[in-house]
Amino acid sequence: MTAAPAAPAWVPPASAGAGGHPRRRPWWAVPSPAVKGWDPWAGVLAGPIDGPAKLSVTWPEVPATRGMRAVHRGTRFSGVVVRFERDGVVLRGATALERVFPLTAGAFDVDGRAVTLVAPRPVRDAGPATTASGSVAVARRPAMVARASRILVEGVHDAELVERVWGDDLRVEGVVVERLDGIDDLRRVVGEFAPGPGRRLGVLVDHLVAGSKEARLAASVRHPHVLVTGTPFVDVWQAVRPAVVGLSAWPVVPRGVDWKTGVCRRLGVGDPPLMWRRILSSVRTYADLEPDLVGAVERLIDFVTGPAEPPA
Repeated sequence: MTAAPAAPAWVPPASAGAGGHPRRRPWWAVPSPAVKGWDPWAGVLAGPIDGPAKLSVTWPEVPATRGMRAVHRGTRFSGVVVRFERDGVVLRGATALERVFPLTAGAFDVDGRAVTLVAPRPVRDAGPATTASGSVAVARRPAMVARASRILVEGVHDAELVERVWGDDLRVEGVVVERLDGIDDLRRVVGEFAPGPGRRLGVLVDHLVAGSKEARLAASVRHPHVLVTGTPFVDVWQAVRPAVVGLSAWPVVPRGVDWKTGVCRRLGVGDPPLMWRRILSSVRTYADLEPDLVGAVERLIDFVTGPAEPPA
């Protein structure tokens, strides 16, 4: 009988190492970024907020209305929406610093949730146009010849704020607003104006509270054709709602310190004129102002435009 052929000796495969154990893949065999299909961003921390990669996650879209508070998730910059520009949305922070952020998907936190900010849709005309003061706009009506009656305000900021909100109304009514540059000489100014029938004088002052210098001066010029109104605020800046400029409240300034200077120091703004330009640019309508100022100005306009009384 022929003997069976001997079994061939076992030969380790080329992929096995010493002792027949599989060899580990050498370092040069690990896929590199050049290998097709390998994504270096496909880890658990992938998906930068402002990066170019497109994520499968979606976020709710929220119209970015003016005055809405939002936090940019990438930088943690917090502020209120001021306006839209071509490149994105402008947020104003607590120090009045303005920054532009692109409208990237999921890039903002609003009320504690991640959202995508989008431009508000234009509102269809649902009625007659209104002015910044809320009055019905008068189309193509020329301004009246200036009345003899006047409205006086304390300073240039007061005048600019009144013009911004009530300018259209005042031009239609023919009312001129002049500034006093302080009210220490109010009695002299009123005397020189010589108020009377058809020549009324309205005066708007700050800090019109019981016991104040302003209250004493207002009492000293009582006259049937003079009306003094005002607000309890130390400065007209306070008559702008703080949320409009990205603040929760106006800073508290110690007595004896110039109020505007103290506010700028606490907000990190070195230039009061710059801060005022930011405040004024934030005001669009009467709704951005405190009711005390709105009521005071409306009373003055009604007073100086009322029917003239016949001479006694």
